[in-house]
This record gives sequence, structure tokens and C-alpha cells, in this order.
Amino acid sequence: MSRVGKRVIDIPSGVTVDIDGSTITVKGPKGELVNTFNEEMTFKQEENTLEVVRPSDSKEHRTVHGTTRSLINNMIVGVSDGFSKDLELVGVGYRAQMQGKKLVLSVGLSHPVEFEPSDELAISVDGNTKVKIEGINKEYVGALASKIRAVRPPEPYKGKGIRYKDEIVRQKEGKTGK
Repeated sequence: MSRVGKRVIDIPSGVTVDIDGSTITVKGPKGELVNTFNEEMTFKQEENTLEVVRPSDSKEHRTVHGTTRSLINNMIVGVSDGFSKDLELVGVGYRAQMQGKKLVLSVGLSHPVEFEPSDELAISVDGNTKVKIEGINKEYVGALASKIRAVRPPEPYKGKGIRYKDEIVRQKEGKTGK
């Protein structure tokens, strides 16, 4: 059984948390995030801590309890430190470049693939093969990284494609002659 929901959330200095019923607003040095949670959950805020309290031990309340706590913690970490995902392009001729705010990928297709991030996200390219996505919302950062990776996921024979920085691609043995 998970005990994530019972853990207290520490609020770092420079971050303010405003609770208005089931809506929580988190403001910090990197920006502001607002989210609405389940109305049945209650929040206890003290000086530098926040606790999510569930009304009962029913299965529905237990599942929402841990999720709510994790989402609030991600909001606090996002506005104070931010989130980032690193991608690598592996393959001969595979490259990424920035054109203004747009990310342009050349990954062996007949056309270049372009991504334009929303205002909350920032994309940077290091060299020609490393892409970094940064933002304050963990969900948006992960979703954009997943979309970029889906353009050319790593294939299992040579390992060519777009992969996360620390992703391990298990390689298959190719066909062998007699």
C-alpha cells in the first residue's frame, strides 16, 4: 500500500501557496501554476508545510489522496526549480536545429519535422544532436518530449532514432547467414 498521500509537502522560501476551496495557486520565482483538485480533499497549511487530508479510508479517497499530494508537490517543485527532459538524436545525418522558437528535426524522413512549443516551455539545442526541453509544468514537459521522441523512436537493430538521455535501448541480433 502506498503512503505517498500521508507525507507532508515542504514549501521552500520564495514560494507562496494560496488555497481557495479546492483550487490551489502556487507562485514562485519561475512562474505561477493553478490547479483544481477533488472537492472532498482538504488541505492543512502551516508555515512552511502543506498536508493533504482525506475524508475517509475508502478506496476512491485513498487513490485520489496520493495523486493530489504528488500533483501539488510537482507544482511547488516546478515554480521553484523547474523541470527538464533531455533527448538525444542517434543516427547518421540526424540533427536538430532551432529556427526562431521552432525546433526543426531532420531524422531521415522526406521532410523536416517542426515543433513550436507553447509559451510555458523552452527548447534548446546543444550541438546538433542534443535537445533540452524546460518548463514549470511537469506534464507539459513530458508530453512535448514524448511527441518529439515519437517522430522517430529508437529502433532495436542499430539503435537509431530519438531517445531520452539515459534511455537504454536493448539491441536485437540481426539475421545471420548460413
